[in-house]
Amino acid sequence: MPYFTRLILFSFCLLVLVESRKPKKRRWAGQLETSKPSHLYKKNLDVTKVQNGKPQPLLRVDDHDFTMRPAFGGPAIPVGVDVQVESLDSISEVDMDFTMTLYLRHYWKDERLAFPSASNKSMTFDGRLVKKIWVPDVFFVHSKRSFIHDTTTDNIMLRVFPDGQVLYSMRITVTAMCNMDFSHFPLDSQTCSLELESYAYTDEDLMLYWKNGDESLKTDEKISLSQFLIQKFHTTSRLAFYSSTGWYNRLYINFTLRRHIFFFLLQTYFPATLMVMLSWVSFWIDRRAVPARVSLGITTVLTMSTIITGVNASMPRVSYIKAVDIYLWVSFVFVFLSVLEYAAVNYLTTVQERKERKSQEKFSCMCGMLHSRTMMLDGSYSESEANSLAGYPRSHILTEEERQDKIVVHLALSNESSSSKKKGLLKGQMGRRIFQNTHAIDKYSRLIFPASYIFFNLIYWSVFA
Repeated sequence: MPYFTRLILFSFCLLVLVESRKPKKRRWAGQLETSKPSHLYKKNLDVTKVQNGKPQPLLRVDDHDFTMRPAFGGPAIPVGVDVQVESLDSISEVDMDFTMTLYLRHYWKDERLAFPSASNKSMTFDGRLVKKIWVPDVFFVHSKRSFIHDTTTDNIMLRVFPDGQVLYSMRITVTAMCNMDFSHFPLDSQTCSLELESYAYTDEDLMLYWKNGDESLKTDEKISLSQFLIQKFHTTSRLAFYSSTGWYNRLYINFTLRRHIFFFLLQTYFPATLMVMLSWVSFWIDRRAVPARVSLGITTVLTMSTIITGVNASMPRVSYIKAVDIYLWVSFVFVFLSVLEYAAVNYLTTVQERKERKSQEKFSCMCGMLHSRTMMLDGSYSESEANSLAGYPRSHILTEEERQDKIVVHLALSNESSSSKKKGLLKGQMGRRIFQNTHAIDKYSRLIFPASYIFFNLIYWSVFA
């Protein structure tokens, strides 16, 4: 064999040997994949990957009609419910509603979703599968607004077990109506309820029930409200009847709230009490100080009116009387009566002074007639009048100069004695002037008004607290 032929044959054999040692490629699920050593295949296989032929779905969604409920035509399908309250966002007295955020979970069995599984593990899906299968049509009775959270995606979870058991969970915020009774406001307790019910299926097709009884309702320990104390949560259930459609199972989430009173003590009760006490100050003011007593009475009346208006502005316009209305209006009546009390005192004082003025005028006229000749000290007096003014008897005869000297001395002594008496009276009566200028009505009011208001407070707090 020629040398050139042997060289070509050797090169061909070498090329075949090199090609045989390269990793072989094969088709796997419609794609070229490089074969790898067997020890790298010990990882869990992706069960969603089908190796040969048309991909087979894990759940036979397209093989069944999921517009019908499970076991259609048979007994009612039981649907268990449990709720976890995440937050109680707000309570509105004006709108008479509450807002709550919760996790609502449903449990039922749909054999159409059963699938074989060697490990007996469940499969979890998001909200995209919910649109393809049957789910309970539970809604919130007396709901005003509600929505499913959708950040960053719809907060919906669907978990399917191999035997067909289904867990359906979603995160919802709902605003529902709460019928509140404000007859004891702000010393009241309110009981509100969130009601769940199937919209289309009666109790013959769907049976709603609390999955674990009272344990089906769980709350976050951090739930708190600014004006209320959450006393307890509990669950109940009953049947609801509609004349046109029939009987439905209805589940209730009940919670009791008690209002914090300290805020209203600072904002309402204490200011009202202080205004009433301030109106009593006028009983110790001089009855002749008309501007002081009138301005004090008007100020307290206007302040009480402002307090009443401010409280009612934040409350619904109910047709019955609230506990705070009783307290404020009784306080307003006490303040108003203190103004009327001074009106009565002022009127009676004016009448009394008018009578005293008339009697003094009559008495001064009579005294003027009797002593008019004695009080004429301008020199035109008789001898007998001068002697009587100086304190001497009529029979004692004095000269003209002696009579004038005696009269001057007598008048000086009388003026000194009267001035000393006035100074003593002023010193002794300065501390008693307020009592001397006080009317009898003021004296009684100082005791009657405080005693009556204290008695009212005792009855009020014993009844409403």
